[in-house]
Amino acid sequence: MNIQVKKGKLAELTVEIAVATHFEGELLPRGAGIGLDEVTGGLIKTIIEGGDFPGKRFETLVLFNPKPVGPKRVILVGLGKKKDFSRETVRGAYAKAAQSIRKLNLKTFCAAVDLDETEDINLDVGAVTEAMVEGVMLGLYQFNVFKTVDRDQIREIDEFVIVEDREDVFDQVKKAAKTALLIAGGVNHIRDLVSHPGNEMTPGDLAQAAVNFACPAKNLQTRVLEVKEMQELGMNALLGVAKGSDEPPRFIIMEYHGAGVEEPAIVLVGKGLTFDSGGISLKPADKMEEMKSDMSGAAAVIGAIKVAADLALPLNIISLAPAVENLPSGKAYKPGDVLKSMSGLTIEVVNTDAEGRIILADALFYAKRYRPQAVIDLATLTGACVVALGEHAAGMMGNNDDLKARIKAAAEVTAEKVWELPLWDEYQEMIKSDVADYKNSAGRGGGTITAGAFLSKFAGSYPWVHLDIAGTAWLSKDKPYIPKGASGFGVRLLVQMLRAWRKDN
Repeated sequence: MNIQVKKGKLAELTVEIAVATHFEGELLPRGAGIGLDEVTGGLIKTIIEGGDFPGKRFETLVLFNPKPVGPKRVILVGLGKKKDFSRETVRGAYAKAAQSIRKLNLKTFCAAVDLDETEDINLDVGAVTEAMVEGVMLGLYQFNVFKTVDRDQIREIDEFVIVEDREDVFDQVKKAAKTALLIAGGVNHIRDLVSHPGNEMTPGDLAQAAVNFACPAKNLQTRVLEVKEMQELGMNALLGVAKGSDEPPRFIIMEYHGAGVEEPAIVLVGKGLTFDSGGISLKPADKMEEMKSDMSGAAAVIGAIKVAADLALPLNIISLAPAVENLPSGKAYKPGDVLKSMSGLTIEVVNTDAEGRIILADALFYAKRYRPQAVIDLATLTGACVVALGEHAAGMMGNNDDLKARIKAAAEVTAEKVWELPLWDEYQEMIKSDVADYKNSAGRGGGTITAGAFLSKFAGSYPWVHLDIAGTAWLSKDKPYIPKGASGFGVRLLVQMLRAWRKDN
């Protein structure tokens, strides 16, 4: 989609449709709606006064302009009560407006940035602009690569024009729109990666996608380790999981250098199970097709580092993505096997469906070579996290309060929610093995936490946070700007944390 920022007044444009927002409980048009009301002969005011549009959160109403000047149509979108207003309100409202406009089969629409601190709203025009663009781009996302029947019926919006007539904020709006375009574009790209079926997104395909995605970015290099190199490094945990598949594993390394060589890197690690059958500990057939999304963590760190590079953030960032398939075969690893990880620690395999933490064990240990100032891993790790938090929040564990605070602060901005879980000593005891150093499953009780405890053994002493995104990475129902399916969770969260890194320091 093309996003443009133009100088002018919304009410003076001869366009197919323009957006006007309205707070619930207010009796008069507001913002750009004032000018649009004038050119429509008081139509918006009449609708509001008549109670036909109360302005409830995310409701929409399309009006046809009876006058020959101004936009041909106006779409009213509700913001709900002003006391509940936030960035998330803007994202959802503009997503719903854009979706309604798409149903009308219109190809372009216009809006003005008419929400800022002058209206007792604690957001500046830049923040509002970013939220508008994110809502539109993320809310209009569709995955239709494999659709062939009635393909000509698929509707798309080609252009979103933001109109701004204030000279003092025009450049700020333009910069914010560009930033949001890069971020939302990164999210939608990794949504595509996650949505691809396992036969079209093998470990090799994911590695090639990372190379292609990174190629145009400045100061971003990608290299991919293959089986022989992983064997030489002693990544026997990762290789053990991969044994059951005919698709060879890959270890994807992306390095962005936006700061001096003396500055330690921030390392992002993502679980990359391009398909997870559970292996010998086979999953139930119901919803197994969704296990193509078990590489959502890898996709998120690939997307985040690319956006960071596009934004030219003044940081050194590394993304590591171990990519494998977990399948049953005569070669597959088995319950009872013992794997020696790259760190030298041994792992008893209790359940082959607890494979994500095994491949992350080698990836987290590999991260040590960068002497990082922080490590964050993202993984669709446990069904227990879905039981605990549903699809609305990621489980967070870690060994560093400052790093957890940074992630919580980013979550407040992006609404990609996190909820902290403890890593007490009692949980550490649960993962000890009778035959090896640690076992990869401690049973159902506290399953999300014991998985985090297992990872902590390989994270070492560097500042580390683990995010279990099992519930948030793949949605069963639509949200205002997140269509069901691949959510792209984690990209905006990580990018916001990285954008704030210097400021927080």
